[in-house]
Amino acid sequence: MIKFGPAGNCKTFYDDGYKRTIEAPKWLYEKGLTAYEYSFGKGFTLPDNTAVAIGEEMKKYGISISIHAPYYINFATPTEEMAEKSYNYVLESLRKLRLVGGNRLVVHPASQGKMDRTEALELCKKRLHRLKDLIIENGYDDMYICLETMGKSAQIGTYEEILDFCTIYDKFIPTFDFGHINALTQGSLKTKDDYKKIIDRSIEVIGIDRTKIAHIHFSKIEYSQKGEVKHLTLEDNIYGPDFEPLAEILKEYNMDNVVICESKEYQGRDAEILKNIYNGV
Repeated sequence: MIKFGPAGNCKTFYDDGYKRTIEAPKWLYEKGLTAYEYSFGKGFTLPDNTAVAIGEEMKKYGISISIHAPYYINFATPTEEMAEKSYNYVLESLRKLRLVGGNRLVVHPASQGKMDRTEALELCKKRLHRLKDLIIENGYDDMYICLETMGKSAQIGTYEEILDFCTIYDKFIPTFDFGHINALTQGSLKTKDDYKKIIDRSIEVIGIDRTKIAHIHFSKIEYSQKGEVKHLTLEDNIYGPDFEPLAEILKEYNMDNVVICESKEYQGRDAEILKNIYNGV
């Protein structure tokens, strides 16, 4: 069964009188949502005891929680010292993920920097092989690393690149951020076939089982020639993409994805809209 939820706490959550993340599971349950993504994008600020308490509330209300690892992870960094830091950011994120009772960690793989893209990709793959070994050595091989498709041309993470990375280890699965994909490709996601092409390619490269449980981020995103500019709400009718064609594919393929809404400020409200669209197709 597909699960829907927001990335973090939205304006509606606070407008309803809630203040703390530990209150989010109850709020989500009352909204009919079943997923939530907590972000360490800017660093680790969640105390262990609070993480455990949040996890207990998530379990109580049947909410599946994922975590987004720090944004500054870069497995194509030229220096081994910085690569070591990236490994440690992932391992610490996994430790926190276990405390909150989740099993999905979203990771931005790399930036191209001044390197040739082929060189950056080769280096990133080498580092992801090492990451796989570290995950196993540290006992986190029951967790999924959800490598995210990126929205800017200077970032590593086209959907083809992400699928290739996922061949390294069966615990690597894609985070298909369809807003990012649409922004990077200048608005290419318009029809059901546009989405089907991506899902079919995933099945071809990593198989149906991992494709069916792939992580999904969805939002409408403003873009320029270089890709992503900023996240929008579902009310936008200029940039897209639209969710309806994807919802049809997810239902036809009997998918079991987690769909996290990343709309600006109103991700909780928009997650409800995504769920209703899916239920209506």
